[in-house]
Amino acid sequence: MRTTRLRIRMRDVEPAVVRVIDVPADATLAELHDLLQAAIGWTDSHLHLFEAEGVRYGVPDPDWVDELQVRDEAVVRLRELPSRFEYVYDLGDGWEHEVEALGRGGEAPACVDGEGGCPPEDCGGAPGYAHLLAVLADPGHEEHEHLRRWAGDLPTFERDATSLLVRQTVGEVPESVRIVLDLLAGGVKLTPGGRLPRSFVRAVQERRPHWRRLDRPASIEEHLPPLAVLHDMLRDVGLARLAGGVMSPTRAAGDDTEVVRRLRRWFEPGGFGEILATTAVAVLAASGPLPTAELARRVMPLMGHGWSVDGRPLTEPDLEMDLHRVSAELRALDLVLGDWRTWEAGPSAATLLPRATGLAALWSRRPAW
Repeated sequence: MRTTRLRIRMRDVEPAVVRVIDVPADATLAELHDLLQAAIGWTDSHLHLFEAEGVRYGVPDPDWVDELQVRDEAVVRLRELPSRFEYVYDLGDGWEHEVEALGRGGEAPACVDGEGGCPPEDCGGAPGYAHLLAVLADPGHEEHEHLRRWAGDLPTFERDATSLLVRQTVGEVPESVRIVLDLLAGGVKLTPGGRLPRSFVRAVQERRPHWRRLDRPASIEEHLPPLAVLHDMLRDVGLARLAGGVMSPTRAAGDDTEVVRRLRRWFEPGGFGEILATTAVAVLAASGPLPTAELARRVMPLMGHGWSVDGRPLTEPDLEMDLHRVSAELRALDLVLGDWRTWEAGPSAATLLPRATGLAALWSRRPAW
């Protein structure tokens, strides 16, 4: 993977907060946002934008007035920006970051240098952070005890941990997806009903025996629900195509970065399914195995407000049913494992959904339940 080396420095913050990271050279600005969050130590809890040569990039919002509109960061690549630009996080507190492209990076994404721990969220921007540090350094200050409890242990910069988080945020192709794409190589003729043949299903079952609830050979892909999901998913996101009754990988399937990018599109950003999947996977990664009822209990207050079912507020039993509904999708992508009673984080839990990666890292240090 070709990488670009970036130097990021937070403005007006002392002690200095600096990161030097290698990121995929073809990253979109949306992907770069995730990587900057991981590298600095933010929690992606607020709005953000990029600015370069008077042009702003971010997540478009139809409710914003024209002068506040931004170019869609999801369709702009890092290489399209000049060598110096600005990244602003939390448009209220206004954390400004100077970003400079230093040239070609190493062979893989990483954090290669840095200093300074990330300030706490919602502390009032650079002035508020300066006040916080001054109060914490003065045991006699009237706000000392209150702010000490509020802030907890301020984070420090750890290069190895940051580097791991950067690599996890870049992502990896789930092994389950690799298995199916490899088996499709060269083309597989579908049945007259448009389903994968028995020999293909058995080959997948041999590698993923836990996808079959019954201890017997599978004959159709519906016997392996995650495989049935992957069949549709890979075609919908453009990683497999059907021509003349033969299903085969697309050209995009040969590029790991593009495979990860397209799999992430399966979950609608900000939609109920994306929030549910991200939150559940992060809770499992931070907590360890949980009964589904307990998982629903922990996920419920983290889902945000406004969700309803048939005109009434969402309840924990509703959420538990929703978890079972998305179970095949999460298992298809190796995000979760376990039976229908108890779930645990799968091998892709920290390497596919960037927000789940960040939340799991945060909640491993400070649980939200």
